[in-house]
Amino acid sequence: MDALYIKSLEELRARYGSPTNASVKKQSPRLNSTYQQWLAHASFFVIASVGPDGVDCTPRGDKHGDAFSVADDKTILIPDRRGNNRLDTLSNLVADPRIALLFFIPGIDQAVRVVGTAKISIDNQLLDQFILDGKPPLACIVVDINAVYFQNSRALARSELWSAERVATSDVPTPEQMLKSVSTDHIYDELSDEAKNGNE
Repeated sequence: MDALYIKSLEELRARYGSPTNASVKKQSPRLNSTYQQWLAHASFFVIASVGPDGVDCTPRGDKHGDAFSVADDKTILIPDRRGNNRLDTLSNLVADPRIALLFFIPGIDQAVRVVGTAKISIDNQLLDQFILDGKPPLACIVVDINAVYFQNSRALARSELWSAERVATSDVPTPEQMLKSVSTDHIYDELSDEAKNGNE
């Protein structure tokens, strides 16, 4: 049975071959003007981090222009808005600064990936740049960029991610149903109205 599993990088590369020239050439060590222009239209992204308890992947989004900021071609700033206080991402970054971001634009079948390291800032001057509804975030994730590259359209196109007709929403479990499936406590009562309606 072990023969059915790949156990080395050599075996893996032998099975798949070399990467295409374009897949290597598309990578940039910084956010050039074209990549910055693309990100200017994004307001939703996913953060991947790793820590002592394993890996984590979490969605982040806000009104256009509020979700993140490009400070320069090597730095992205992400305000950490008040949420459920699980602190999965921040806890991981304290232990291990490695971070990866995947940005999306609704209706566009490409995505942009950013890989780097991150620090957590509590500098009030920085936090005041991200005041929303009269409140600054409690912290800001400062991402130092190592690599930037776009993801081709195959996955998003095949999945029909932006097709509203692809899934009947009545078939998808609600947050209430998912909570009740894992807990008999009355945790659901603590959720906000927006979360109960599937909006958080």
